Amino acid sequence: MHMLSLILWAPFFGAVLVSLLPTAQHRFIRGLALFHAGLALILAWSLLARFDRSTAAIQFAEQVVWSSTIGVSYALGVDGLSLPMVLLSTLLVPVALLASDGVRTGVKGYHAWLLTLEFAMLGVFMARDWTLFFMFWELTLIPLFFLIDLWGGEKRHAASLNFVLYTMGGAIFILIGIIVVYRLTPTQSFAMAAIAQAAAALPREEQIWLLLAFLVGFGVKIPLFPLHGWLPLAHVEAPSPVSILLSGVLLKMGAYGLLRVAPMLPEAILALQPLLAGIALVSILYGGLLAWRQSDLKAMIAYSSVSHMGVVVLGISALNETGLLGASLQMVAHGLIAGALFLLIGLLYERTHTRQVADYGALARVTPGFTLFVTLALLAGMGIPGLFGFVAELHVLIGGFERWGWLMLLASLGVLVSAAYAVRTLGQLFAGPPRPELAKPQDLQPREWIAAVPLAAGLLVLGLKPAPVIALMSATVANVSAILTKLP
Repeated sequence: MHMLSLILWAPFFGAVLVSLLPTAQHRFIRGLALFHAGLALILAWSLLARFDRSTAAIQFAEQVVWSSTIGVSYALGVDGLSLPMVLLSTLLVPVALLASDGVRTGVKGYHAWLLTLEFAMLGVFMARDWTLFFMFWELTLIPLFFLIDLWGGEKRHAASLNFVLYTMGGAIFILIGIIVVYRLTPTQSFAMAAIAQAAAALPREEQIWLLLAFLVGFGVKIPLFPLHGWLPLAHVEAPSPVSILLSGVLLKMGAYGLLRVAPMLPEAILALQPLLAGIALVSILYGGLLAWRQSDLKAMIAYSSVSHMGVVVLGISALNETGLLGASLQMVAHGLIAGALFLLIGLLYERTHTRQVADYGALARVTPGFTLFVTLALLAGMGIPGLFGFVAELHVLIGGFERWGWLMLLASLGVLVSAAYAVRTLGQLFAGPPRPELAKPQDLQPREWIAAVPLAAGLLVLGLKPAPVIALMSATVANVSAILTKLP
């Protein structure tokens, strides 16, 4: 049974079926979309029972040759890096769908595009052929463009265009890098294994130029400073359910791509190691300071994502097993944290029609559900022990200290900045004097509890017992680390 294909194509066929339904059948459209997203969720999580955690080999592999002449295949597979991203994606899409009850116009198109986005995201993480990877990478632009442009806020047209131009500009560098290496493969194949073998044999200088191209392409999506310009506007203007996926999954695609090319170009990653660490530290501090200055809650979460993804890149720059494991854990942790925050702030905005933190106060008295989940997510973002964010950041800091020593004090300063804006936000939202100009907002409803509980449970359970997710990643991370530490 081709399980990966079933998981991959379930949301696509759901999107097709949704697009064929009568426009007025809103409840049926929502139900059908949720069914297909739920089907992908169940199938993906069932892989855990059969996944061999002791090996770094690609598992559940599928391949259909499209063109033997140019070496293009429909090739799928997962390992300890990609499976957690598949699981995260299939979890966050149903959460986004459950949070989409506020969409009243263009319901059919909205749900069809959301399922198409899931199809493209899953394809990126499952692809084992670089042409297939690039096809899915670019495919994510189409549904995101329409989701932001048609259902976004006041500046949605500028935000959608900005996002597409930035991402397409970065994708050009990725495409150039792939083609350059492809021309050097003896078998003329786009298979990831063949490309990796050819790239590793290149001279050091050529590897450096290739890695710089990939760094620009993937750095736009991560996003790294100074390639982050599209992110705040896109997050603020996108519908909140779309922001859940944009921050929870789409940003991870860039870090995932960087983790894939690092062992391909071992001499280059070693040469550019200080540059990577420097960019990561600047992103951590810059993103944190800008998040601290924001009065708009969505803008604050958007800039905090720049800081948290900088932690991922800092872990990668360490090139040791602890740092790489921390980077992989941080990708999952930030997906849960950002997903929870965008979910909750979006639901709060639907009730109050404001995102300005100064407009709130004393919400703990009337919305205990919001108070519980927002507090949990912000504390996880601060790296409080007992929550998953702490586990991830601790691995990154230890791995970074092994490589960079006391330079990690700068990263620790970034943690303090994140604590500052998180505590300030908690105080303004849930404490202080009540705001009579705001009607008492309704607390979380059953459907919204169903969306929020899995994310909160993930942060809490994995924070207290991270061993299962560490075991899932360890073999692949150890293999990547072994490749990178073979060099003198």
